[in-house]
Amino acid sequence: MPPAGAAFVAKLKVQLKLAIARLRMVQKRDEALAKTQRRAMAQLLDVGKEDSARIRVENIIRSDITTELHEILELYCELLLARAGLLEAPTCDPGLEEAVKSIIYAAPKTEIKELHQVRTLLAEKFGKEFALQAVENSDGKVSEKVVKKLSVTPPREELVVGYLEEIAKVYGANWPKKKADLGDPPDVMDDDENPSGGQAQKNLEAPLKAEDKEAEAQEELSKATPPVSFGPASPLHVNPPPPSTDNIHPKVTLNHQQLQPKQPPASGGVVKKAPAKGSIADGIPDVDELAKRFAALKK
Repeated sequence: MPPAGAAFVAKLKVQLKLAIARLRMVQKRDEALAKTQRRAMAQLLDVGKEDSARIRVENIIRSDITTELHEILELYCELLLARAGLLEAPTCDPGLEEAVKSIIYAAPKTEIKELHQVRTLLAEKFGKEFALQAVENSDGKVSEKVVKKLSVTPPREELVVGYLEEIAKVYGANWPKKKADLGDPPDVMDDDENPSGGQAQKNLEAPLKAEDKEAEAQEELSKATPPVSFGPASPLHVNPPPPSTDNIHPKVTLNHQQLQPKQPPASGGVVKKAPAKGSIADGIPDVDELAKRFAALKK
């Protein structure tokens, strides 16, 4: 016999809160262990033990997949907690069916005991047939992400290589091993192809004159162009999402073009102090510089 509506909701809320707290604690524990494992992996790559690193990195990938699964289940628990009033009905609300069935499907495959209690309460509430559909996923209502995270297939080769590249990049490991740069081979010319001294001097002077003219043209253009810093800066700032097992190298694109983070301009080692935010000088270019450039435009 299923429990009464109000009593069921009260008991379920308690177990959901305990499950959410346990899931968060396990995620923090796994993240701390993952940092230690990544550091050890970087040491293996640095000493050239790539075969051992490739085998051990699969444990890190599996740990990250489990952490992502816990994040999804935590969101489902929070959803059920926020809409607990809808669970008083004798049948499952269509808006909660994915969350309920995903928890029933995934709970036995996790170490979270509080989540097992939530699963038991939900199975008692909605009946044996409903729970059997969730366990077998016969109607396809279980989240595809949950099913994928719980699969036991080995990680793809590109995912393994991507993890090794990210670990080597973060911890500064020399992997892949860089070959020594021996430089370009010397140019060997026959005596017949080697020009005389006067002709060689002319050949050298010609590109120098062209470079001088180009530099003068660029200088004139810079004088006639308003400063780049003129006007307010764009408030739009987009950060790429954090890497995950589904996307190890996340990118931000706009109109099929990848956006790169803005690099600070090279100042030759001199750091200019920015004006205080909200002050008068904030966002206003140098007056002397503007006067010189506008005077050049009037000529």
